Amino acid sequence: MQTPVRTPAELGALVRDHRKRLGATQIELAALADVGPRFIVELERGKPTLELGKVLRVLERLGLIVELRDRGAPR
Repeated sequence: MQTPVRTPAELGALVRDHRKRLGATQIELAALADVGPRFIVELERGKPTLELGKVLRVLERLGLIVELRDRGAPR
């Protein structure tokens, strides 16, 4: 799966969808990623000021990675 993410809201929706596909609750994901449940709620709502390290940890626990590429680079 490759999904371009351009906004915090898009990232939040991706996290929520992936969490639900895995059958995890927000509380379960928070425990797995060692963050509070409120952090997961705010991430899924697209809060733009969340701590990057924690966001990356949540993504890792969901089995997702962040990959950067040049906008002009061919796909």
